[in-house]
Amino acid sequence: MRYLKRILACTLCCVMLAGCSGSDSGTSGSESPDAAGSNADKTGSAAESSTSKPRSAEVSGVLPVIEINTVSNEDGVMDFVNKPVTKHVSKSIASWTPGYKIPVEPYYEDCTVNVKNSGGSALLEGAAAQVKVRGNWTTSYPKKPLRIKFEKKQSMLGLNSGAELKNWVLLAEYKDISMLRNKAALQTARELTEQDGLYAADSQLVEVVINDKYWGVYLLTEQQQVNSDRVSVTKPDEGYTGTDIGYFLEYDGYYVNEDKLHQFLCTYDSNAPLKPYDGSGGSGEYYPVKDKRYPNKTLVGFTIKSDINSEAQRDFISSFVNNAYTVMYEAAYNDKAYAFNESFTEISETDKLTPEEAVRACVNVDSLADAYILAELTCDADIYLTSFFMDADFGEGGDRKLTFEAPWDFDSAMGLKNRVTSGEGFYAANAIWDVNDSYKSVNPWLAVLMYEPWFQDIIKEKWSAAYDDGVFSRTIDMVESDAEQYEEAFTLNYDRWNNINFNDASNEWSSGIKACRTQKDAADQLAQWLTARVGFMNEAWHK
Repeated sequence: MRYLKRILACTLCCVMLAGCSGSDSGTSGSESPDAAGSNADKTGSAAESSTSKPRSAEVSGVLPVIEINTVSNEDGVMDFVNKPVTKHVSKSIASWTPGYKIPVEPYYEDCTVNVKNSGGSALLEGAAAQVKVRGNWTTSYPKKPLRIKFEKKQSMLGLNSGAELKNWVLLAEYKDISMLRNKAALQTARELTEQDGLYAADSQLVEVVINDKYWGVYLLTEQQQVNSDRVSVTKPDEGYTGTDIGYFLEYDGYYVNEDKLHQFLCTYDSNAPLKPYDGSGGSGEYYPVKDKRYPNKTLVGFTIKSDINSEAQRDFISSFVNNAYTVMYEAAYNDKAYAFNESFTEISETDKLTPEEAVRACVNVDSLADAYILAELTCDADIYLTSFFMDADFGEGGDRKLTFEAPWDFDSAMGLKNRVTSGEGFYAANAIWDVNDSYKSVNPWLAVLMYEPWFQDIIKEKWSAAYDDGVFSRTIDMVESDAEQYEEAFTLNYDRWNNINFNDASNEWSSGIKACRTQKDAADQLAQWLTARVGFMNEAWHK
């Protein structure tokens, strides 16, 4: 937080100077507690950046185009994309910014959507929809991510094998000046997990035009949701209160912002200590819930992202998650096997299963190994706090196992921040610093089984198969080819938003990122970092 207040003060000063020079109102980006930034000005508006250049709807012609046209043409209609900031974010900003006025929360604006290919041919015309700003700290940037909710299901540029769905997301990629980190991670995830039948969002770079104004390059991707074409678990019928349904969950430091029905805590086997995985036997003990060394540590709970209708459903999945972790911990740390009863409401010690078999009975260990490989590869700065997803399906045909899928949010990963800047060293199951370097923590789900030889064997098998198949080299090739192929689009984007130097604003950014002055520089830096990271992991995990 100490960095944030200093940066915000500088940002507000720059805004005042820009206002005196007669430029557009607004602010530039600054770093925040969850790897995003605070950009709302002293009037409470997070309007266009003072250094951005609103332009006509000229596009590069090298990317598909999504045109969003609001139904209303009244004055202020563009406020929906310029002003909103998510409520808990604006409250945080207000807590350290004197005179800051809380802006409006994100809201839906009626619109129609056109989609064109890079040659200008129409793929979708006049589709009725609603659009709003979405996200957490990214809503405080001048260029904001968006969610499109169609009136009728639509296929978007053939993503996810052409699946027709109502909800789609446009990621602004404001702080990642390569604009390719999310795409790289999602491409890797899809290739890594497809053999296990797991879901990872598909994505495609596009240019966005809003009411005939060029809005820049975005990453079109999928809404994280329960759907037969996305997270495929059993949806409850409206009003159904039974517990035999599917549950989609997020390990989430922002759980307190949800209503009580959609949040719960995990006790992690009564806060039993974990040994971080650092490749050399582990150093020290870290506690998932509270560590007396770090009294200000953020408490991370769970958000239920899927539909539920009763407290019984919430209590059931809370109990299952708590007990599943205990099964994992007791197997790994005490060499004991615990098994669920037939109703999955209680566990008890058993001699009918080995500890490994007990874990496999309630956890999809292949999915957990995939999650570890992706998290270790990307070194996501938020892995200790949020955007870590899992699910369990107790409906008819469900496997009744905790499954890790739907990876998300990598724009602070892969060498962007001062985290594993050389590409070497164990990270995902290790003790890592929070965003303000004020305490160390672990992601307990990634750490708990890491010293089990049988689980390491799964990781080795999966890593070796993916590496030998070229999964990781294809990701690096994509970064390099996209930078070259879409250079004109990236140039227009930075002409529009001028955030290429945003990296100068934060003490958390790596020196490699701070040295970048073009998208090509940033893409080269990303490719080099990934090459080093793949090399390190291959030496560690290849059979």
